[in-house]
Amino acid sequence: MQALKKQLKRNLALIFFSVLISAYNTAMAESDMQIQERVLKAREMAKQQEIDHATHENPVDKSLEFHGVFYGFLPCNGCNGIKTTLSLKQKNNYLLVTQPARESSREYYEKGKYSWNDETHTVVLTPHKESTTRQYHIENGETLIQLNGDGTRIKGDQADDYILRRSDTVKAREVHIH
Repeated sequence: MQALKKQLKRNLALIFFSVLISAYNTAMAESDMQIQERVLKAREMAKQQEIDHATHENPVDKSLEFHGVFYGFLPCNGCNGIKTTLSLKQKNNYLLVTQPARESSREYYEKGKYSWNDETHTVVLTPHKESTTRQYHIENGETLIQLNGDGTRIKGDQADDYILRRSDTVKAREVHIH
């Protein structure tokens, strides 16, 4: 008898919730006509107000323009080069991954904060664990040029080799296997 009562209670609860859910769905559903009217009203409002989108198309914080991943193969005195990946993330965090081109292909990771200098168009990387900062000059929003410790451009025969390019502008990433 108790098993029958439990089965009856379950069935009644299932029927009650089914009716409740179906009533809720029909009450909340919008007809195609209502949706079309809402879209037409929104279009009319946009035409009347002549909204200026320039204020939110250009971010206020210039460092937001340079979020992304930059790749390059930088010169090295004791090896054939250093494969470098710099990821400028949100909240001014960065991750720098370097890998010397040697038989041992161990990767080195550096995390920290970066800051953007609008006057000099430079990004300054400040690592969490070390006190040495790195500086890069930004050209065209697509290229980072590594600078000396004092913020000046590197000079010499290999000066043009200290470049990292944004990943979405490079069609194919070069793979260097040594």
